[in-house]
Amino acid sequence: MDWFRAHIARCVDAGHRSRWGPSWLLVGLLLVAAGPAQADVLVTDVIFSPRSDGQGYVVRVRTTASPEAYMLQPEQARELKWVLYNTTLHADYNKRAPAGPVEDYTVTQQNGHLILRVTLTSGRSISPTAYRDGASDDMLLNLAYDDATPVAAGAASSPASTASASSAAEEPTPSQAGQRQRDPMAAFSPERSRLDTVVIDPGHGGKDPGAVAHGLYEKDIVLDVAHKLGDYIENRLDLEVVYTRADDRFIALEERGHLANRRGGDLFISLHANAFQSSSVQGTETYFLGRSKTDAARRVMKQENSVVREYEENPDRYDEYDAEAFVKGELFLSASMQFSEEFASIVQNQFKERVQRRSRGVHQAGFYVLWSASMPSVLVELGYLTNRQEARFLNSDRGQTYLASAIFRAVRKYKNQYNKGIVSSE
Repeated sequence: MDWFRAHIARCVDAGHRSRWGPSWLLVGLLLVAAGPAQADVLVTDVIFSPRSDGQGYVVRVRTTASPEAYMLQPEQARELKWVLYNTTLHADYNKRAPAGPVEDYTVTQQNGHLILRVTLTSGRSISPTAYRDGASDDMLLNLAYDDATPVAAGAASSPASTASASSAAEEPTPSQAGQRQRDPMAAFSPERSRLDTVVIDPGHGGKDPGAVAHGLYEKDIVLDVAHKLGDYIENRLDLEVVYTRADDRFIALEERGHLANRRGGDLFISLHANAFQSSSVQGTETYFLGRSKTDAARRVMKQENSVVREYEENPDRYDEYDAEAFVKGELFLSASMQFSEEFASIVQNQFKERVQRRSRGVHQAGFYVLWSASMPSVLVELGYLTNRQEARFLNSDRGQTYLASAIFRAVRKYKNQYNKGIVSSE
């Protein structure tokens, strides 16, 4: 079960988001184990501190090591359930009095896991976020006030709270901890968050050229398309655009998804160009994370994932969440997979209808670059460099403009449907 727990950690670490409410499906994480796992992480304290900006409270769970996985989900109207997997209470743990928007809380053990249940007060609308502290092994629960009415730090503290003002001032917000999220888990807000950050990932780069054919390098083609796409999105949709690389440099696959998480991405688009032994093969295809169901999908997956062995300094880190482990486990972690598939379908429809490219369809596969991004994510193959005619199109300003425009139209449609709470392809 080590691969299972490691995959959960990556999916929820750095801000895996779950929104719940009338427009959103919340899919919980199910840990299916043969028996209770031995806990090796101890919780020594739970501290309540006002945020330094007065916009909420932070619940700090002090731990002897970093929990390998965690999950935050709603229980009832104003209750949260926070599970720290393979974690238990230290023998010297003493319960502190709750403070701020926390009316009460309990810490219990179940099957080797620690469960923190938090009951929130009814006075303010709260958006909770769970994340790891970037400066320690501690776990943090950020309780942000949705109405954003400034209050003095410590003003809402309970007299019984033992957290000092000095320690409260040191409590980081998600952005300070390097794990920023935009309105994640907006359970108690009258309006859920909107799509406002798109992460564009030009594949390969630097020492990794990607596919090479007819004197062209995949890394150059996708970077040009990425910049055109980013310009369209920023100027016409008023969305924030984040690039995993803006120039010719090498970025590890896992780090690309982590960057998207840290920057609060709502949509992750990884751009690539394909290659095949037969020069007659051409067309576009778009992938989302899932089980590979065809030989062609497995071939593309292995081709893109081979980067880790050829160019990365620490390829062994991918062993524990190998794509085959994903296939064997049939792990469905969140509703974001559904939205990834929907967006992939919109992209392919735009390629076919607007740019008249041959559509090779929507597929799913275990791409490492999508694995670490905890948001709707797709990998787009823009065409085949090994096809001479298609290579000329991919290398032309006209071709790159058309392809970027098609993806832009897909983002625009997805944004409109997303913000209405309805994501469906034509």
